[in-house]
Amino acid sequence: MKLKNKYLAIAALGAVGLTSCSDTLNVDSPSQMDQTMVYSSTEFATNAINGVYVLFGEDPYTSRMCGVWMQNTDVEAMGVSATTATNHRNAVWPLQGAGNVGWSDVKKVWDNNLQAIERANQVRAGIDASAIGQQDEMQQIKGEATCLKAYRYYLMCNFFGDVPYYDEAAKWGDEIDKPRTDKNIVYSRVLQQLVDIEPNMKWSDVCTGGIERMNRDFAIGLIARIALFRAGYGMTADGTMKRADDYLDVNGNADLAVTYRDMNGAEKTARTYTDYYQMAKDYCLKLIQLKPRSLYPDFEQAFINEMNYTIENNAEVLYEVAFVQNYGGDIGWSFGVANTGTCAQGTTTAQVAITPTFYMSFADNDVRRDIDVAKYGHTNDTVTASASTGLYIGKWDRSRAAHDLGSGSSKGTGINYPLMRYSDVLLMLAEAENELNGPTALAKEQLTTVRARAFANSPTYSNDVTNYVAALTSKDAFFKAIVDERAWEFGGEALRKFDLIRWNLYAKKIEETMRTALCWGIACNEDLMNDPAVLAKYPEAANYVTWANKLWYAKVAKGNQKNLKSDIKWYNEKYRIAEDDATMTAAGWVSVNWGSNMVKRTRTYHYNGADYGTTTPAKVANPDGTVTYTLGTAPNTTTVTVADGEPTGITRKDVYAASDYYTRLYRGYSNGALTGNGVAPYLLPITTETLSASTVLNNDGYRIMDCNMEDGVNVEVATIIKENYK
Repeated sequence: MKLKNKYLAIAALGAVGLTSCSDTLNVDSPSQMDQTMVYSSTEFATNAINGVYVLFGEDPYTSRMCGVWMQNTDVEAMGVSATTATNHRNAVWPLQGAGNVGWSDVKKVWDNNLQAIERANQVRAGIDASAIGQQDEMQQIKGEATCLKAYRYYLMCNFFGDVPYYDEAAKWGDEIDKPRTDKNIVYSRVLQQLVDIEPNMKWSDVCTGGIERMNRDFAIGLIARIALFRAGYGMTADGTMKRADDYLDVNGNADLAVTYRDMNGAEKTARTYTDYYQMAKDYCLKLIQLKPRSLYPDFEQAFINEMNYTIENNAEVLYEVAFVQNYGGDIGWSFGVANTGTCAQGTTTAQVAITPTFYMSFADNDVRRDIDVAKYGHTNDTVTASASTGLYIGKWDRSRAAHDLGSGSSKGTGINYPLMRYSDVLLMLAEAENELNGPTALAKEQLTTVRARAFANSPTYSNDVTNYVAALTSKDAFFKAIVDERAWEFGGEALRKFDLIRWNLYAKKIEETMRTALCWGIACNEDLMNDPAVLAKYPEAANYVTWANKLWYAKVAKGNQKNLKSDIKWYNEKYRIAEDDATMTAAGWVSVNWGSNMVKRTRTYHYNGADYGTTTPAKVANPDGTVTYTLGTAPNTTTVTVADGEPTGITRKDVYAASDYYTRLYRGYSNGALTGNGVAPYLLPITTETLSASTVLNNDGYRIMDCNMEDGVNVEVATIIKENYK
């Protein structure tokens, strides 16, 4: 049973009437009420903290930060149109969001985060001043406020870079117009507050609301996560990616240090990036030692629980955002399997998609592939197969929701969203340990645990898990394995973008993804694979000759269909087959384009030096044994008559280039041309409306002013000419 807190539901309902007339939610906050009254009881204090949680139900979070703006990466990526659109999500996706200086949605995100941070600060201050502030429940609420503040700053620093930092609640007469503070100082300050309050928080299995409220389990995991970001890279004002150690006085500036105690009681102070890796390791170990738990045997179970509105504390999910049905929450709407047409459980909008190269990256027996990636959808309550450029997240499917959402429903499914799972803690520990000491037994144990579930029923388990992990003998190899494993484990959960940022791999992964897609498309084309010039330029295309150009499927007989993905039987799911199209079609199989979508062909016809366009010439056999070809379309046509079998003089010209799909995904970085400067322009600008109200904020630097707003250039692979076309 879902333990939806009644106060959160009341707060959400109260906010509905306010959202239409205000850019930001304006429900009563602690600063608007008498503090003595608000924090004189745990019930009133709970109302106050709910004023922070309720902002998760607003569009700036549910329809923007939750996932729609967490693209485009090598995992989650939404295709965009040919026309560059500023002031629209179509610019955020392909890394052109820096041009959105006037878009109100960016301002709403900025305001939503700062409002949540101020409310959290007010709760912290109110409890500190309360006569009952040291009581267990009040300390738990203060811990929730601290986690909420830290999480919001984690979002802001990854969307905007350096941002204003508000350490304490605003008071009358305070200066609230603040300049940007370096993100590393922000991370350090919120980490110190988390470290100080975490021991006073309650575990999820005793906390009111369990994993639907931020608890000690999650707080420890959040400390580890933010410590990794403090250790990692981020964009600086000069437009380059740097760690704090590269440009700040990490040993001399106290604002960049965090003091904590490890599990043995030893006091430590983190200053350098290595110290913060140690901090991440220490806190992962703390959770594992103080509150150990197992992963669900079934990888899909956590997501099934969410679709069933089921809460299980002290299990795999440490914290999930509690959404209220009919108010807030895009899980099963912009997130999840596509439902279109008329469906009993309502419809979706396509805004969070998955790349086909990510699907292809999975090992054959990894159960996560077909849960991370849905190569099917629902149209009019009937399962349909998807082409490679129409893949969505398979972890959530509104057609499987346990509640009756109704055929007219869309947003507001009430399906919860996990911000952290226990496998994240295991992989963070593996990463931190490897960074500090290389691929030790401790690091390998965590990776093994995660992979063991993914391949539990694999007939090649030893190769997939035991031998795979054992072969990771170098620090670099193990790190690469962690980068891959986090993709496979968390695909569709919107962690990838921020991970790539902190690793400084965003640009590299863009280039790898585009190159892989292009080589896959080349491998699917016989003409290109027979062209020595193409293979000389793209030799790795030979690595993809077994990857499918098409997938073939058949549906179960009508009358037996249950609108489930099992209604589709796949003949091949990844690899190319030996049978030709005619054989498969005759046997009743139907195809969807797969690798063939990775390259586009533009075919034109020419005669006597003139271009007659893309229309295939009409061929007519004449009674006298000649053949007449008609080229072009009216009024630009010509006819060619030759003896049957004789040269026609018609030239067929095939120009092969990268597909529009991949060209446009990352055009703000590479302009589609497989080249860039090594820094992905992921940051959003502070909007002109916010800047006009400030005397200290600006968009100077951060690659904001040099944003590339072009449409993308398709990489040309080859031109293949056929003379005397017949």
